[in-house]
Amino acid sequence: MAKANENYLRLPGNYLFSAIAQKVGAYQRSHPEAEVIRLGIGDVTQPLAPEIIRALHAAVDEMGAADTFRGYAPDLGYAFLREKIAEFDYRSRGCDISPDEIFVSDGAKCDCSNIQEIFSLDNRIAVCDPVYPVYVDSNVMAGRTGIYDEEAGAYRDVIYMPCTAENGFAPDLPQDRVPDLIYLCFPNNPTGAVMKKDRLQAWVDYANRHGSIILYDAAYEAYISEEGVPHSIYECEGARGCAIEFRSFSKTAGFTGLRLGFTVIPKDLEAGGVRLWPLWARRHGTKYNGAPYIVQRAGEAVYTEAGRSQIRGQIAAYMENARYIYEGLRDAGYEVSGGVNAPYIWLRTPGQMTSWDFFDYLLDKANVVGTPGSGFGPAGEHYFRLTAFGSKENTVRAIDRIRRM
Repeated sequence: MAKANENYLRLPGNYLFSAIAQKVGAYQRSHPEAEVIRLGIGDVTQPLAPEIIRALHAAVDEMGAADTFRGYAPDLGYAFLREKIAEFDYRSRGCDISPDEIFVSDGAKCDCSNIQEIFSLDNRIAVCDPVYPVYVDSNVMAGRTGIYDEEAGAYRDVIYMPCTAENGFAPDLPQDRVPDLIYLCFPNNPTGAVMKKDRLQAWVDYANRHGSIILYDAAYEAYISEEGVPHSIYECEGARGCAIEFRSFSKTAGFTGLRLGFTVIPKDLEAGGVRLWPLWARRHGTKYNGAPYIVQRAGEAVYTEAGRSQIRGQIAAYMENARYIYEGLRDAGYEVSGGVNAPYIWLRTPGQMTSWDFFDYLLDKANVVGTPGSGFGPAGEHYFRLTAFGSKENTVRAIDRIRRM
């Protein structure tokens, strides 16, 4: 008799953003006159940059001619894209990363979820709290997290590293239990916090000392504006020996609909004496057929002079939204953080309101949608996330509504 994977039954409720969509849908059905503004999910709203559109059109024309048609992509991705990534994202910052250590994919979310497959189930994971829920959920599905404790709102076998106002929303090094796999996301989703280089170096030293592997999500590195904040973990000494890095074109260049990202695994990186590059290469080649040629050509255009200039303009527009949200909420009396090196603003809910109570209150009183902080982990309770990815008009209208509440 066929049996289901019962680990899925350990997942509490729906995926966070699916739950939000259901609640908003129900509200709109009962309030059809309401004009709801969504600043919850981190989806981009600006159209693709002209240079990217140009590259897409050119690649489509190539696919229409027999002598330039492309079928399956190479396992690691096309060399023309991997070489640009290595040059602009790594070598230009002094990071020793070669093109054949870069695996092109259809997004960081998939890679962050799937990377756990190349590690033993008895590895103990550590996550920032609060954090992007995919890290924990994918390990739950694999059976690595133990039973969910309803009262604590946490899994028993997961090391939750609190990120609070007291520690600048960046975790302290675990002392009581040493994790095998450490998920770090900076600039952080959801809090918008960053780690300065000396603090990230301490994590690299810790991982090398204990034989841990850092799984570093740098999906928002393009939004970093302050000096002294590393764009890549490989800017830290010794990171090649303990870290895997994930990147995304989704938030950098607006590819949420095109789907493109990549993972970096140094060829000399080992876990328990086993090299990880061949394992991920085997998994990648077996379970994935590559991002489309036209999309990889669009990714290449991100690194042209025109592409970089246009994308910087788009990022600046989103960060202007972030400034407006931050200052508007601060002036309205909210306790706020983030919004400087990331397109997310993290605010404390008024009084002792729970995150979901504030979600309902904001939706009902201002017709504005955000994301409850408790959906990102136990330490996210009494916090709330707003995104700067909306249009300028909707951002202004949303914050003005909140200020009038």
